Amino acid sequence: MKKETYLQKRSELMNQAQQLLDAGDTEKFEDVTKQIETLDNEYEESSKRQANLDALKDRVAGPDFAAAAANPQFGNVVGRYEQGAPDDMYDSAEYKAAFQAYVCRGVPIPAKFSNADQNTKTSDASVVIPTTTVQKIYEAMERVGNILPLVTRTNFPGGMSVPTSSVKPTATWVAEGAGSDTQKKPVSFISFSYHKLRCAVRVSYEMDNMAYGFFEAQIVQNIAEAIVKAEETAIFKGTGSGQPKGFLTETATGNIDIANTKHISYDDLCAAEGLEEDDEAIWVMTKSTFMKEIQGMVDADGQPVARVNYGLNGKPEYYILGRRVELVNKAYMADANPNPTADTICAALYSFRNYIFNSGVELRFRRYTDDKTDDEVTVAIEVCDGKSVEHQSLITLTNKKAAGG
Repeated sequence: MKKETYLQKRSELMNQAQQLLDAGDTEKFEDVTKQIETLDNEYEESSKRQANLDALKDRVAGPDFAAAAANPQFGNVVGRYEQGAPDDMYDSAEYKAAFQAYVCRGVPIPAKFSNADQNTKTSDASVVIPTTTVQKIYEAMERVGNILPLVTRTNFPGGMSVPTSSVKPTATWVAEGAGSDTQKKPVSFISFSYHKLRCAVRVSYEMDNMAYGFFEAQIVQNIAEAIVKAEETAIFKGTGSGQPKGFLTETATGNIDIANTKHISYDDLCAAEGLEEDDEAIWVMTKSTFMKEIQGMVDADGQPVARVNYGLNGKPEYYILGRRVELVNKAYMADANPNPTADTICAALYSFRNYIFNSGVELRFRRYTDDKTDDEVTVAIEVCDGKSVEHQSLITLTNKKAAGG
């Protein structure tokens, strides 16, 4: 089954299920959801069969290592990695076996797989993670993360200045026969640095005896979870020194102060909405803030301010005054607190498309032994940077500390 056919059929069934759910026809709704599950299973099996067939083709033909070494091919990143080229030496079964041997036993990678044109300026002696494994890591990161899928993802080389529009042109009314000043859309530039993110993953000796698919599944999930938390934390409050710069460290277009000892009020939310002009902006706050401060809030007519909807997959979707809410980890931002020891942002409105996260086209591994546990520790290394290129959508709610505190 082709991917396009699968996606089209699934979209049609999802729309049909939503209509039945809205109409309250639970019996037909259950039938359609079973059809969706069957379709998903069929596509998964079809994909596995195609992957097995492709593997058999590669085994017969074999990659051209000389050509690959002279002109290495990598998957392209536009939000996530795409499948590597057929002659990608880092996607061959031979390289995957060599990579597993390096990670588990420290066996050096054969010289024919060396890449003299490494596009990283880190000093680590490391090896390239196989292309399809990197793809799976980035796909897992999209599943694990709730903020990374919202930002703009790029893969520009570090140190490069990229043009970005700083303001938008405006139109003016003029009298008949009169002219208007020519407007030029000012352009500014954003530069990406080389910030090195490390993720240590312990690899037991048992993993050396696993088939590569099982070995790969172990490291993919561990790396994805660790990298996502580090990257999303930086997206919120990174210092910009040795790490990406968080959007909450930028100067907000507007801020609503919540007086000491006070909780978030309906008027506070309305005031923030009144300042927000970007329809794509969403609320971000911790689950504790949403549940304790806002969930039971009502407007002047007694209507609930917040709503929780449950999608077809059972995952709740949160809204405040009709605007989407993304509940985030407490590592990203603080819970609302009526008595903070310092002024603290407890909620914000922001359009994440205005945040650019730039990551390198490679993830690399370095290996060392933990003397205390005898485990082999592999360090996944990613070169990345990120920053907010436009802050007009940033509106914050701030718990104020006590006067004189």
